[in-house]
Amino acid sequence: MKTHPFPISCPLALLAGLFLSLAGVQAQEVPEDLIDDEHVQEEFGINHFTTPSIKLLFEDLDSLGTLPYDKLRRDIPEGVPRDRAVIALSLGTLIADGFLIVQAEKVSELEDIGKAVLRQAKVLGAGTRVTAHTKSILENSGLGEWAKLKDELAKTQKDVQAEMVTLRDVDIAHLVSLGGWLRALEIVAVTASDPYSAEKASKVQRMDTIQYFLESLNGLEPKLQENPNIIKTIAIVNRILEAVEATQDKAVDEATLQILTAKAREFRAIVEEGEKK
Repeated sequence: MKTHPFPISCPLALLAGLFLSLAGVQAQEVPEDLIDDEHVQEEFGINHFTTPSIKLLFEDLDSLGTLPYDKLRRDIPEGVPRDRAVIALSLGTLIADGFLIVQAEKVSELEDIGKAVLRQAKVLGAGTRVTAHTKSILENSGLGEWAKLKDELAKTQKDVQAEMVTLRDVDIAHLVSLGGWLRALEIVAVTASDPYSAEKASKVQRMDTIQYFLESLNGLEPKLQENPNIIKTIAIVNRILEAVEATQDKAVDEATLQILTAKAREFRAIVEEGEKK
């Protein structure tokens, strides 16, 4: 089986970290190279609250070259979903939007991202932790401090996760990370197709990360698994797994990238529909 720089962008390292499930289901594994939350690891160890870092999901975007930003941008929501699960997915998507905007150096759009992230975080109960990062994002955007902006976006995810640890809400922490990953998948699939590049396309072949997220979804509490939006999301990730699994002994072709783009956008439609409510 091939292993590549990440689900969509990250230095190689193999599976590590065994996770205890609150519901007693089989332990989950998260790729070690996607764990970037040092203070959570130090305080709680690698456990069922540890989720892949959205920052590391974007770490290799530099290797993709110029991103087709106009094909990737989306309108930043002014509202907050009513469904708590969709809020978490939306927040992860927004943090990923922030990395996309920073990577493309679209300074003027960062203010809307900062405000939207804060709105979502407040509803999840992490507003106090996130406020300082939002302020820093707005301040550094005017200075063009791209590295600092990425750090603040990463810290936003870390602090939301830390708050979820406090609230013992493991499912929300995983859904935030899942939202960021699916948005990152869309970004890489579209970029690798415009124009087609087998080298860039290879970055979607990380089976370990896809399997991790699918296991996380299957390990959600029963009530969440009955949520229509989660049912749709599970089906989407299953289809992504099938498409990527079929490429493990060959290059990812344009048809596969089209499937991945379509599935990632199908997920984004779920998030955006919730953001309108």
